[in-house]
Order: sequence, then structure tokens, then C-alpha cells
Amino acid sequence: MSNTTSRAVFDPDDAPDALPPEIHPISAASVRKLWPTEGDLFRDHLLRLDRDSRRMRFAHGVSDSFIEDYSARMNDMGSIVFGYFVDGEIRAAAELRKLSDNWGVEAEAAFSVERAYQDQGIGSALMGRIIRSARNRGVKLLFMSCLAENAKMQAIAKKHEADLRFEYGEVIGEIIPSGPDYFSLLAEAADDRVGYMMAVLDLSSRLVKAA
Repeated sequence: MSNTTSRAVFDPDDAPDALPPEIHPISAASVRKLWPTEGDLFRDHLLRLDRDSRRMRFAHGVSDSFIEDYSARMNDMGSIVFGYFVDGEIRAAAELRKLSDNWGVEAEAAFSVERAYQDQGIGSALMGRIIRSARNRGVKLLFMSCLAENAKMQAIAKKHEADLRFEYGEVIGEIIPSGPDYFSLLAEAADDRVGYMMAVLDLSSRLVKAA
């Protein structure tokens, strides 16, 4: 088992790499937080994951009923979930979960990307949002784990200077966010304002389609 001792401080406000023009662009309008009433969108995204993507996300195969129960508890767990939206549908998601009843020293991150949207830099962009949210909530140590074979997730972790170690067939990544400051708090607040407006527009679009 290999282990490293150095840990890096990363500023998530650094802009992600630009995507090729033929790929759906990542912007403040397409990446936003999910609101408590949008658990069904999160559920539908997880249900669209193919078998291998589900295994990479949850570290084992999961059924539709497991996903339905998991997504229904999103609010109860107090998670912060970011979605990558295309035409009102979530195609990738990142979760920040507290490891106790309140936000404390440690938290955990998890990611899922639908097959057709993988290898486009979306996971890395979502990682930046997760780290900033952890930073603004005083989290000192952010964990993320994945199967040893999940090279894509490990590459994202390394890009954000995570300390990786191998444990029993899994890779554990640790990131130490820098502390919150005026600019990180302001950036999240601005994103939340835009995200709220986009959520209203997405809801209106879904209501029109359902009519």
C-alpha cells in the first residue's frame, strides 16, 4: 500500500479549463446547486447511469430501488448537490456530504457523470464547486473515495492536488481546502443567485412540457 504525506491547499476559484466548442460548454448557467424540491432530477440522473457508471459511483452494483431510496434521502442527509444541466436535465452531479450532524472538520465528496458526457472536463469543473463549498463551510479535510480501477476519478483528484492512498482495492483522496474569505463567499452567493433563477426557468420549462 502506498501513501504520501504531503497535502496541498487548492483555491477552487481557479477557472476550469475551457471545453472544445463542439462540446456542451460549462458555464455558471449550466452548473448549479440543486434545490430541496429537485430531488426527482437527481434521481432521474442516477437512474440513467449505466451499470458500470453506477458501480464506479457507488463502488458496487446498485438497483433502481436503491437509487430511488438514496435520492429521496438527499435532503435528510443535508448534502449539497451540484448538477450539470443540459436542456433542463442533470447529466452529471457532485455531492458534498457532511460526516456528522453539522458541518465540521471533515466532509466527503462523490461524483457521477452519464456515459455520453464523460471525458469532457465536467467532473473537474464540479470538483471546483465542491471544494469551494467545503471551504466556505469550514471543512478542513475533504475525502473522496473510488475503486482502484477508476482512473478518471483519480485523474480529477490529482488535477486538484489531492493526496491519494490505496486501501483494500479503493483509492482514498484527501484535499485540504484553503480557508474561506470574502471572495470565496461572494462567489458562492453570486452563483446561488444565478442558480436560483435558472432553477425557476427550468421548472417553468418542465411545466410547459408537461402541460
